[in-house]
Amino acid sequence: MRKIKNFNCYFLGHHLLTSKKITHHVKEYKCKRCNCQYTTNSNGKLIELTPKYKEINATLSKMYSKKIKQLNAKKLNNY
Repeated sequence: MRKIKNFNCYFLGHHLLTSKKITHHVKEYKCKRCNCQYTTNSNGKLIELTPKYKEINATLSKMYSKKIKQLNAKKLNNY
């Protein structure tokens, strides 16, 4: 049986706030009531943020920011 961290979340559901934007489609969320952390998986569903997904999101964030920098540099060179 899973341990209930917060009865409000159990009965009312989590109150999720975006804590980190990884890409346009991938974000990390944190519950305002119980501080549980979630992220979106490859199918777009919310899942608990485990160390594995933290590492995946960090790598994805680095790759995404590098791509954006390269695209911005190309735009500047074209002008």
